[in-house]
Amino acid sequence: MKSGPREIVTPFRPIPLDVPEGMKPNEFFNSTENLNDLVHNNGLLRTPENLLLYRKALGHSNEFDTSIIYNTSQTILDPLGRPVRRTQVPDSVKYIWNRMNQILLEYTLEQYPDPDKHLVLAGEASLDATWPLTSPGVPSIRMLHNHFIVFEQSELREAKLADPANPNLTDGGQHSLFEQYMHDVYHRFFAALDLRILQPMEGSSSQLALTGYPQGLPCWEIKGGVDALKEVRFWREYDEVLKGFIDFYRTFFSQVSTRNAPMLTDTWFPDQVENILLFDNAFLTTAKKVRDRCITDAKYANDLRWKPAFKQLIYRNDEGKLVVTISQNSIGNAITELLGVVVKRVPDAEAYEKKEPALIEKLLEVRQRLIEADLGEGIETPHWPSA
Repeated sequence: MKSGPREIVTPFRPIPLDVPEGMKPNEFFNSTENLNDLVHNNGLLRTPENLLLYRKALGHSNEFDTSIIYNTSQTILDPLGRPVRRTQVPDSVKYIWNRMNQILLEYTLEQYPDPDKHLVLAGEASLDATWPLTSPGVPSIRMLHNHFIVFEQSELREAKLADPANPNLTDGGQHSLFEQYMHDVYHRFFAALDLRILQPMEGSSSQLALTGYPQGLPCWEIKGGVDALKEVRFWREYDEVLKGFIDFYRTFFSQVSTRNAPMLTDTWFPDQVENILLFDNAFLTTAKKVRDRCITDAKYANDLRWKPAFKQLIYRNDEGKLVVTISQNSIGNAITELLGVVVKRVPDAEAYEKKEPALIEKLLEVRQRLIEADLGEGIETPHWPSA
């Protein structure tokens, strides 16, 4: 079977939402009013910390698909003032979030134990306005949320090959600026982080044989597997990877913006930034290439995401190992595309409703585990009770 990215078709039930006259859809979806609709029609569980577990009405997969959102819509009315990455979340909230993540991942791996039958992943992406606000790709809900998704491998095998030139397939080696021009310094910078549970993976060992993804990205095996997710240190190391990525991204684009810019004062890893990045010829040469093009190519400059934009996830590879990876993000792409899975959503209520009972059963089951662990209270909707 030929290896390559796959495009799968996921049916959904159309959502009857009335967008107020004079508002664009993405403006309405980011409103407190719409978030209320999300809670009352699709909400599964909420915590006192404003973490909301909900059913994905426009999901990636109808096998298993749910998200946790840090719902600050009623406490921070400015959409640009809301936390959009883990490093901006208060420690008390992140503590609860990590425990919820651990239970949800443990549940999916328990329900889907065979990597040959199911692809299991969980991850998140930056959601701030890191590209022009006039772009149609500006996120509809500008609040941090993550995804827990399971795909049937048989469905992926039968799916048609996706166009590898699809701009949403932004793995390293294809579209990623970091990987194309700065592969060595990018990986050397990550290698300098103090990681013990996360062990670097070499070569193609992190790739899924079916899709060939992820491509060229730094990947780490989680030593200890699912049990390691119960350790506080793992989640600290997961954050270290994100902090390292943000340092790399911000340092690079500071050099693109201003030649020979001084080191940013609020970096997490100043020694590595100074000794690895700001004294590396490939790093600075690439910054010059981008800067020179920005001066003469208005469209190119307008499309740049000057602030840190990322996708970070945990997935199970073909050998059953849990792997962490992180990638530069681009306009419009989804977390699944990091693994070479392009989702084409189509409105088909009948097809969706055939899958819905089994999906809801699993979501309510994992919700009960969260309730028992004192991680929130169930939400009653027209589709399910509160407990």
